[in-house]
Order: sequence, then structure tokens, then C-alpha cells
Amino acid sequence: MYGKLYLVPTPIGNLQDITLRALDTLRNVDIIAAEDTRQTLKLLNHFDIKKSLISYHKYNEYEKGDYIIEKLKQGLNIAIVSDAGTPGISDPGSVIVSKCISQGMEFEVLTGATAITTALVYSGMDTTKFIFRGFLPRDNKERSAVIDSLKNRMETLIFYEAPHRIKNTLKFLRENLGNRNIAVCRELTKLHEEVLRMSLDDALDYFADRDIKGEFVLVVKGKSEEEINKDEEALWDKITIDEHIKMYIKKGLSKKEAVKKVAKDRNLPKSEIYKYSIGM
Repeated sequence: MYGKLYLVPTPIGNLQDITLRALDTLRNVDIIAAEDTRQTLKLLNHFDIKKSLISYHKYNEYEKGDYIIEKLKQGLNIAIVSDAGTPGISDPGSVIVSKCISQGMEFEVLTGATAITTALVYSGMDTTKFIFRGFLPRDNKERSAVIDSLKNRMETLIFYEAPHRIKNTLKFLRENLGNRNIAVCRELTKLHEEVLRMSLDDALDYFADRDIKGEFVLVVKGKSEEEINKDEEALWDKITIDEHIKMYIKKGLSKKEAVKKVAKDRNLPKSEIYKYSIGM
């Protein structure tokens, strides 16, 4: 009989945030696979849990994933934990889940602490729709591609960031998103927890001369409908009505549908737009 894999969230700061179910699981599995065994050992010692630890991090998760699968096939139960939060969310975990699914192995995901929803609620921004993007890429080309895909979205945007990159990232967001509102959440659930709600300009000023420590979650306001409409209006000003109609026709719309769309875009009567479509 095969063993079972458990993905166990651990506290993002305050140890009291661990669940009773998580503790029960950690006490009863045969092996705990940890992103950082030293960090996990502190957690286990705090709760007087004695277990065999193996390392499972982003640099060995493919190789170690095969090892874990073999142990599960031998009937051992294994828990996956990251340094903080839920395994698989910007931390190792998704690879072993894929391996389990492909091989029909049983696994269970426990609920628990996560910085994403904590920061989102703290921000006071729209919680009905949001996009979590984790850490922005370090490569400038890749980072620009990511932000280009997000800058016109109306959803609240959520990013993780390390202390040594926070100033650069705030500057990058300001240059690409404009002076939007942001909630800068630092050291969530820890002793020196800090939540700053301000504009990106104010955030740049705030951190300019500070010695920065701690882990960050950045929650950025999505683009407003008013801003989107203004941008579209500015775009239409750059092309003629003829070009505007042809643009929609090239996208596969009929001439009638294109005229209707252009009239709506430009807030003009359809009869006026129709004149430009004659002969197309």
C-alpha cells in the first residue's frame, strides 16, 4: 500500500498561526521534506516534534521528487514544508504535485498561513478580483514583459519582494504603472509588522534613505475604468476614423459591427461613422 504526501503550510512569522491539523500531520508522517532543514528544525523543536528531515528546495526538487515518489511507493507518509507559507506558492511544491498526479499517487493539501491574502485584506483594495505574480523576474526584458501584461488590468496586483530589491522594484513599478496607490506590507504577522498605504511616489520617498530589512508583499491598485477609457480615447485620437474602422474589420468584424464599435469608442452617432465606411 502506497504512502501519502501532505503539503503542509507553516507560519509566515507568528508561530501561533500554525494549525492543529498541521501539527498533527507533522507528528504522524514518517519523513518531512523541508525547503531549509535548519529553519524547519527550529519550528519542530518549538513544538517538540522529532522527525527525520530531508532537504527539498528549488535546486533539487526534480531529483528529490523522484526520491520522494519512491519512498511513497514503499508505504511511507511524507510532509512537504517550505520556510514559511504554503508549499507550491513561490516555493517548492508544484513539481512533486505534478509527479504525484502523473503517477496516480495520493496527496493532500492542508490549509494555512499565506502572505497573499493577509496582505490583500490589509491593503483595503478590491479583494473580489486580484492577480498574484510572486517575485518579478530579475532579467529586465522578462520583468518588462510581465509588467506589460499587467499594466492595463483592473485587478488588484500582488507581488513578493526581498529587502535588497525593494527600492528598485518600487521605482520600476512607478515607471511602468504610474503613480498608483500601493500597500507595502513588511514582516507580516511578525513583531515588527508594518503596513504602509500610500502612493508609489510616497513609497519611493519613504524608503529612499532607510536601511531596509524584512520580507515584503506589495499590493498595487489595478487600473481604473476611467484610466482605461482615457487611454483608449488617446489612442483613437492618433488614428483616423477610416483607420479605426479598418482596424476592426481586420480583426474579423463585419463592416456593420466595426461601425458600431467605432461609434461606441469615439462616443459618436453610428450614422456619422457609417459615412466613412462607404466603399470599404
